[in-house]
This record gives sequence, structure tokens and C-alpha cells, in this order.
Amino acid sequence: MIRDITIGQYYKSDSMIHKLDPRVKLFGTLIYVITLFFYKSPITYAASLIFLGIVIALSTVPLSFILRGLKAVFVILLFSVVINMFFIPGEALVHIWKLTITKEGIMTAVYLGVRLVMLVLGTSLMTFTTTPNELTDGLEKSLGFLKKIKLPIHEMAMMMSIALRFIPILTEELGKIMKAQTARGVDFENGSMIHRIKNMVPIIVPLFVAAIRRANDLAMAMESRCYHGSEGRTKMKPLKYEKRDGMAYIFLIVFLGIMIYLAFFLLR
Repeated sequence: MIRDITIGQYYKSDSMIHKLDPRVKLFGTLIYVITLFFYKSPITYAASLIFLGIVIALSTVPLSFILRGLKAVFVILLFSVVINMFFIPGEALVHIWKLTITKEGIMTAVYLGVRLVMLVLGTSLMTFTTTPNELTDGLEKSLGFLKKIKLPIHEMAMMMSIALRFIPILTEELGKIMKAQTARGVDFENGSMIHRIKNMVPIIVPLFVAAIRRANDLAMAMESRCYHGSEGRTKMKPLKYEKRDGMAYIFLIVFLGIMIYLAFFLLR
């Protein structure tokens, strides 16, 4: 299960998607997420799936590696689908005790499940193809206009970058702690639910201690390097648009136009 947590990780490659400016990838992710909430229809979902498939193919990130991240959010996906299946009113199909499964509930659950899966895959692809430093620079540059109203954009981008960096580090730390506790005789697989929850305490406490220790070390390192926010700082590698970034913007705008046409004109 620990190896299945791929969200926030970076997959090193030399693909076309990896070479794109992070601002393009942020814009593309935003467009993709927005279109997922357009009019519910098999056609719009198929168009989104085709778009996602093209991007995955261009990124050269293995599909098995991308799908592995779904296991970490499987419980949330299952809970959302079941809730919608049982509590959406409509034409009754199946009665289970006091619960009723409706035709509308099944349709809503299917659409919601597909939407959530594509949402997780699409947003995860951005972190797979963008380093935390690139993501920080892209976010800061894209939201730079908010500095005029005194919003700490650089600090917000830095916090997000640090959070993304900590995900694989803490995942690795968690794996080491679990192996150490297993060697000491702690059983995480067998026994009742209460017993397994109690066995998680020897994992959670050391993990929190390790996270606090790493955060303190990072704070001391930043202070020793005289970090005081974005004021007076320059970039070693400033972001510059290339020809491929312009082509990517055109591709994204065309995709957005197609989705708007399908959702608001063709299917109405």
C-alpha cells in the first residue's frame, strides 16, 4: 500500500510534456478540471478521456504507475459512489432493507465515479511531469498579479512546494517505521479492526515526530541561508516561453472550445 502512494511524486523523463513550461501545465490542468464539471454526458466524458489519453501518451509516464495512485483514494471513491447510489431519489430498481437503489442514483454514481477517477489521474499527471521547483515558479509567475493586492503568492507557492516534497519523504519514512515495527512482532494485517487500529499507534507517533523534526531542520536551513520571502530574490533559471508552449496553448484552447460546444450547444 505504501508503494501505491504516487500522488505528489515526480517521474523523471524527457517527454514533450515534461519540457513544457509549468505555467502551460497549470493552465491545462485548470482547463481539464473545469471541463469535467460540464454537462454530464457520455460524449463529454469520452472527449475528456481522449484528451487525457493523448496527454498520458505524450508524457511517457507508464499507465500502471499512474493508475497505482488510485489505490490511495479508493475508499473515498467507493464512499462517494455508494452514497450517491443509495440516496438519489428517482425510479426504484432494487430494495435492500430500508435502502433503495434508483435508476437516477446509478447513473449519478457512474458519472461521479468516472469524473473522480479522471480528476485524480489528470491532476496527478501534472506532478508526475513537473518538479516541485518548476511548479513553485510556475504558480508564482501565474498568480503574480495578485501581489498588487498584497497577497503573499511566493510564500503560498513555497508552502505548496514543500508539501509536495514531503509526500514521498514521509511515505518512505512510513515504510521504514512499518518494517521496523513488523520486525518487533507488530501485526498490521490480522486481528479485529480495533486491534489493528491500536497497532497503528506505534506508527503514527514516530511518523509525527519525524515530520516535526524534518520541518524544524528545514526551517533552520532556510534561516541559515537568510531566506526572507520573495523580496529581493532573483531566479537562476527564469521561466521563458518556447514555441512548443505556444502550440500547447493553442491545443488547450481548441480542446476547451470543443468541450464548450459539446456541453452547451450540441447536447442541449
